[in-house]
Amino acid sequence: MNSKLGIIGVPLDLGGNHRGVDMGPYAVRHAGLMERLRKAGFEVRDFGNIDVPVRGELERGDRSARYLKEITRVSKVLCERVKTMLEDGFTPITVGGDHSVALGSVAGVTAYRKEHDLGPIGLMWVDAHGDLNTPESSPTGNIHGMPAAVALGKGPDELVNLGFEGPKVEMEKLVQIGLRDLDPFETSLLSKGIINFYAMSEIDAYGIHDVTMAALEKATGNFTHPIHLSFDLDALDPKEAPGVGTPVEGGLTYREAHLLTELLASARLQDGSPVVASLDLVEVNPILDHRNRTADMAVSIAISVLRERPLRLRPLH
Repeated sequence: MNSKLGIIGVPLDLGGNHRGVDMGPYAVRHAGLMERLRKAGFEVRDFGNIDVPVRGELERGDRSARYLKEITRVSKVLCERVKTMLEDGFTPITVGGDHSVALGSVAGVTAYRKEHDLGPIGLMWVDAHGDLNTPESSPTGNIHGMPAAVALGKGPDELVNLGFEGPKVEMEKLVQIGLRDLDPFETSLLSKGIINFYAMSEIDAYGIHDVTMAALEKATGNFTHPIHLSFDLDALDPKEAPGVGTPVEGGLTYREAHLLTELLASARLQDGSPVVASLDLVEVNPILDHRNRTADMAVSIAISVLRERPLRLRPLH
């Protein structure tokens, strides 16, 4: 893992209905993100927050894609900031804000790789929700339910074409983990078997180790290219992480989340380089949290996935 990490905050709450996720970057910083990463041996620079318009001063716009204009503007700025961080040798950690922040972070990472001819990147989406809607299918018009679809090239042109025109990730290189709350369109889409996903039922049946390793193989193209990890804290069970934008019962336990990230940290590509090239931490809502527990969890996940460690699992017999 690159020893230089860059933190960029995106206090965005325009993508969903629930207020409070705009304070996520502040809560995660307060939980000691920079200090704990430095203690783990990293050089860390905080690039501050991107300016986000105040929700109460805006018109919602088209009800099928609320606040599209403003979210596009924020995403363009984030895309350029992420590219600049990569140019300067920093691994970007994007802290949200609702999950629509992934529009800009994924675009920035993939645009950088495209400009430097570095090849494709996989996208691992750890989330209770599919985020695969488009304005035509969304029951709410909330854009935080669309960024995975946009990464695949589906959705409003102004979002799909962030950074460069067209899809940012190949269909087979998107892998979703932790799903348990899907809209009808998403259920229908996933049932076709063209998108790799692992619902909580499969984690229950096969265990987080086997699911993570299978997901890694798919997202990395058999360990040939790195991944962008987009981690929504609502993937965890609300008992573990109560302060999230859209909590759903029956999620990952503390230990499942950490084994997942420890496996990512210990895995290597065929050329010996780390698997995770960039990271989102999103949907922390301190208004709903208890003693900043969810923000603290977000920091622990960041350290767990970024700190290199040998992980040898011994046979049980």
